[in-house]
Amino acid sequence: MSITQENATAYWKENLRIILSYLAIWFVVSYGCGILFIDELNAIPFFGFKLGFWFAQQGSIFVFCGLIVAYVISMNKLDEKYDVHE
Repeated sequence: MSITQENATAYWKENLRIILSYLAIWFVVSYGCGILFIDELNAIPFFGFKLGFWFAQQGSIFVFCGLIVAYVISMNKLDEKYDVHE
């Protein structure tokens, strides 16, 4: 099936929305939790560590890996919606 220009434009807009949403989450977690809100988060213990320290060292990496999985799932659903899946 050939994708029309209208569908291609709609697909690209949804793709950009997904990407920007995940980038915003990544920014808030990595920059916000690891740098900006570290003093507030350090008041919360997390498995024997300060939560701000944990986010700066490991938490943002875990969230990043989770975002990769979420992006793959989201893109597969989007591909099926516009019938461009493999």
